[in-house]
Amino acid sequence: MTELAPCPICQSPYTYELEDLLVCPECGHEWKAAEETTVEEGFVVKDSNGNILVDGDTVVTIKNLPVKGTSQSIKAGTKVKNIRLVDSDHNIDCKIDGFGAMALKSEFVKKA
Repeated sequence: MTELAPCPICQSPYTYELEDLLVCPECGHEWKAAEETTVEEGFVVKDSNGNILVDGDTVVTIKNLPVKGTSQSIKAGTKVKNIRLVDSDHNIDCKIDGFGAMALKSEFVKKA
């Protein structure tokens, strides 16, 4: 049995064949086996379910998030549009209606 190439996006070794494509069960990426793929150098940000996030995505919070300096919190299920990814501890920059500019951790959101 020949060993299949790892996923070019998340480097998962658990790829499998589906007709003429290779599929990654972890990130859902599909590609042709003969296709040359170039992986973008940099960081990869994943949501709480393991989906890869990119700039401009829409995400939904999965739990109530307290906001420093105020008694209010961001409620679970709040939709956040047009996110921007940054390479820091709180790796999502966004604007939330009623709160303004925020920095969120990707582990507390899921892709909408």
